[in-house]
Amino acid sequence: MNRQVTLRSRPAGIAQAEHFEIRSVPVERPAPGQILVQNLYLSVEPAMRGWIADAGNYGDQLPLGSVMRSLASGRIIESNHEHFRAGEYVTGWFGWQDFACVAADQVLQKTGESEMRASLGILGINGVTAYLALTLVGQPRAGETVLVSSAAGAVGSAAGQIANILGCRTVGIAGGADKVRRCVEEFGFEAAIDYRGQDVAAALERLAPQGIDVYFDNVSGPISDAAMPHLAPGGRVVVCGTASLDRWTPWPDGPRVERHLLVKRARMEGFVIFDHMARYADAVAQLREWIEQGLLTWREDILDGIVCCPDA
Repeated sequence: MNRQVTLRSRPAGIAQAEHFEIRSVPVERPAPGQILVQNLYLSVEPAMRGWIADAGNYGDQLPLGSVMRSLASGRIIESNHEHFRAGEYVTGWFGWQDFACVAADQVLQKTGESEMRASLGILGINGVTAYLALTLVGQPRAGETVLVSSAAGAVGSAAGQIANILGCRTVGIAGGADKVRRCVEEFGFEAAIDYRGQDVAAALERLAPQGIDVYFDNVSGPISDAAMPHLAPGGRVVVCGTASLDRWTPWPDGPRVERHLLVKRARMEGFVIFDHMARYADAVAQLREWIEQGLLTWREDILDGIVCCPDA
């Protein structure tokens, strides 16, 4: 039998365990062109909040009763496709379930057994997003100051380290003393601001007196409102996430950013990884090289068992 975590009801804000249910169904057998994967690791992504929310987000809205959409890593149990064989490890859009019978286009990459977990993090959507969003939209140059919000998170911690590798000075924003310590001691930020215990605007005045050349924004909201006045002339804002807001209905009030962009001749651009999948493999190769050189590190938070998914 195949245990599947399905969407029971649509949350108004952040999903809770009661919005999901676990059902058991027979394991499917692969049709021609399909493979059967036994999932060993399932991902939990911030983007899931948008996929299960009201329509209007990027990506199709997940229908009620459907298996929760997610990336997963696992081992091929049976293959009816010429490019895959039983025993290989793969990562792809397999969903929150024990087994996934999928077509080849749902496979994102073949994965060595030792990289299954990393392929859902630093060598997956999180690391690739950090690398491509920073380099394609932020376009940092050596010596510039890069500010990253949610800097201890999966994407933010990677973005800060990549900016360091590219020769930039990095400042992080995170919540709480432990995350601030982690930013500096583990992820190499030159400085970090605790938005819970510090005045963000005053700290930026002190830490970036010449202004922020690249702001890698994962949160939106009051933190970004405090950062925008500190953009340097020609600054670039990478809008990668809006984690500080749990819903966009009704539309939240907030300061206007147009004057900051105008007088600083700055640029603000959103980034969604699905627009750049053609670059995915090259990005993974670059990230792997930096890991092998000891330049890139990461943390993982792992829960044991599919029963943990609804509350994850």
